[in-house]
Amino acid sequence: MEVQLQELIDQIKKDGVEAAETEAEAILKSAKEKAEQIISDAQAQADKILLNAKAENDRMLKSSEDAIRQAGRNLLISFRESVSRELKSIIGENVSVVYSSESLAQLIVSIVESWATKPDAEDISVILNSADLKKLEETLLAALKEKMLKGITLKANDNFDGGFRIAVNNGSAYYDYSAEAVVDMLSNYLSPKVTELLKEAK
Repeated sequence: MEVQLQELIDQIKKDGVEAAETEAEAILKSAKEKAEQIISDAQAQADKILLNAKAENDRMLKSSEDAIRQAGRNLLISFRESVSRELKSIIGENVSVVYSSESLAQLIVSIVESWATKPDAEDISVILNSADLKKLEETLLAALKEKMLKGITLKANDNFDGGFRIAVNNGSAYYDYSAEAVVDMLSNYLSPKVTELLKEAK
């Protein structure tokens, strides 16, 4: 009877140990699977964070580069505008000096003389503002007479400050030599050349 009892006890122990081992293995397997899943999820989350951080860094870098480029363009535009203003101011001062001197009469006579040689130029008028006309009328008439240029009419027009305009063919065409027109023309001519010089000075 004792032998049977001992066998029963041994069998219960064996069954208990096997059941415990099986349960332990199942628990370990489940724990291992959960751990692997946690690690996988954490890795995926870390990869996502790194990817987002890289994308944000790239975006900020591009934004910074764009801002620097734009600032450079703005600075260059501002500098060119400043140079253009200064150039126009210098040209304006020089044109004003020429147009306020006695050489204005000689300039007008030279241009009228050139126009008078054109076969289709008839009825030539020189238009000046009232102040310049009053100051230069005698000199101009004497110079035109000396050059044998007849039929030239002197007229006053106060719609412009300095310089003169030439009208031909009964006023059907005007050629603007006013101070403003000459300054604009010279500025437009010289600005690209100044820009090229600035490029060469790098």
